[in-house]
Amino acid sequence: MSLSIGIVGLPNVGKSTLFNALLKRQQAFVANFPFATIEPNIGIVPVPDPRLKELAEIVKESEGMETPPPIVPATVKFVDIAGLVAGAHKGEGLGNKFLAHIRETTAVCHVLRLFEDPNAAREGSGDPEEDLEIVETELKLADLSTLEKQTEPRGVADKDEQARWAVVVKLRQALESGAPAREVALDENEKEIAQTLNLLTAKPILVALNVGEGDLRQAGEIEKKYAKGLGVYEDQIVVICAKLEMELAQLPEEEQKNYLAEYTIQESGLERLIRKAYTTLSLISFLTAGEKEVRAWTIEKATSAKKASGAIHSDFEQFFIKADVIPWEEFVSVGGWKVAREQGKVRSEGKDYLVKDGEVIEFKIGR
Repeated sequence: MSLSIGIVGLPNVGKSTLFNALLKRQQAFVANFPFATIEPNIGIVPVPDPRLKELAEIVKESEGMETPPPIVPATVKFVDIAGLVAGAHKGEGLGNKFLAHIRETTAVCHVLRLFEDPNAAREGSGDPEEDLEIVETELKLADLSTLEKQTEPRGVADKDEQARWAVVVKLRQALESGAPAREVALDENEKEIAQTLNLLTAKPILVALNVGEGDLRQAGEIEKKYAKGLGVYEDQIVVICAKLEMELAQLPEEEQKNYLAEYTIQESGLERLIRKAYTTLSLISFLTAGEKEVRAWTIEKATSAKKASGAIHSDFEQFFIKADVIPWEEFVSVGGWKVAREQGKVRSEGKDYLVKDGEVIEFKIGR
């Protein structure tokens, strides 16, 4: 599946600095992997996954290759949403463009300002909880406007029309009481109906607290404190220093690690943000490893083998026969497909098998 995250926030919260860091990483990524032209307000960056390098080395050795096969990581598309102003839901500022871009994303990342800079004017209250509420309120108002445009069935309505209207009413009542659409309890049928409404507050959220460099050493404590105050889980919140991310993006990989070590952290803010996005959205990666390429594929948790094969190509799902599966650690320890099969380490799974994170899979397809 395609993962896209909309970066939103009030003016002067460091959103542009963070996005420019993403663009720097994108340039390094594109230098090694061909991509079509990317719009200025969109950045596509790789999902960090050290497993791929190990798999590539094993494929090289087991297949007698001179060089490892190309590595193709999963990617995340970040969309830089136009800065929000009050009244965006009515088209104030770049409101219409702002809302249209959010509708196209999988999740929304709110950037909140916790750094001090006398040279950067502060918008909003200066309190992260209140600043988040400003943005969320605009999204709720936009959703209410969408729901108010829905018309109640007249005359003799069929079951589908009645069900749809019941969902509209339920969502509207929740939003009028101040709750976002994502917090409304819906059954599976109601969720399908709600998806057709494309509500902004139905999207999962992440929160990036943009701090000064000196606060990075207390990242864990800050995340715990503000998760409670902002009403989100700790897996939805990440402390990030946009200024530092910009500096990191311009350094070679080894120098990045040394730079981060100075702040007693092992991962960049971007890496932690992506990892938490996967957790929040219940996403995992399965892997493929062969002479052509070693690659990560993003799917939702509890995806069947048959459906997972469709992530590679729709024909795979249509003509699925079985999946040869092995955990990546075993694939590496035994030395590739051939030895793994000889030692009975590879399992053959059917269409209903639920794929797990990090499994190396070879799909068998018929015609």
